[in-house]
Amino acid sequence: MDIASIIGICVFASAFVFGVLSNNGDISTFYHVPSIFIVIVGTFGIVLFRSTLREFLTMWPVLFKMFWHKADKPEDLIDQLVELAGIARKDGMIALQNVEITNRLLEKGINGLVDGNDPGFLKTALERDMYITSKRHEMSRDTLKAAGDIAPAMGMIGTLIGLVLLLKTMSSDPDSIGPNMSVALMTTLYGAILANGLFIPASMKLENHAKNEERNSQLIIEGVMFIQRGGNPRLLADLLSSFLSPKINKKRAGNEAANKANA
Repeated sequence: MDIASIIGICVFASAFVFGVLSNNGDISTFYHVPSIFIVIVGTFGIVLFRSTLREFLTMWPVLFKMFWHKADKPEDLIDQLVELAGIARKDGMIALQNVEITNRLLEKGINGLVDGNDPGFLKTALERDMYITSKRHEMSRDTLKAAGDIAPAMGMIGTLIGLVLLLKTMSSDPDSIGPNMSVALMTTLYGAILANGLFIPASMKLENHAKNEERNSQLIIEGVMFIQRGGNPRLLADLLSSFLSPKINKKRAGNEAANKANA
């Protein structure tokens, strides 16, 4: 589960509630069904209009997936690749089929090694898989960005509708100007909350996830091809260390030195 996403949503909601209550406001004042309908239904309708049905439907599982998405740490992938390289060098490629692998792309690469696929074919297949995954993330990210752009616009449309109705009754009922203006502005508020509190942050977070997954995919492809060439496992960690930050590399070097000293 992505704790940062859960905490972020809770903090955002708490800030809104605190801002209302600290000014002696009533939360129920901000509940207006017609405004909610205009913004939410209108936004989803326009997003569906600018997308294909598949893109629209794909957006939802991606959106909810972010709350429990957990990307593999690159250092863990490196350790697993080094272990796999040691097994392959000692017992042959066929021995890799008995190793449990949770990462989908790494599993695909190892299966290709076990099956004895041509190196060029295997690398092309893994790179194509990485490319298609990247495009799928890009499609969902673009749909979320579109929703973030459309929601405030729908809020403004709702506000204009409310202002038209307000002006129509201004002369006959002047006392209703204040309440009607409040309702007219409600849709702008809903649009801003929906865009800046959900869709835009979600698209940004998905972009970060996509970058991390692409980095892991490149790491895996390099490691699998190294194993295919029968390279020395002790050199693999050094080869893949460029995928890690200097801080993590320094920590790993310290751990290795401590393990050698204890041995």
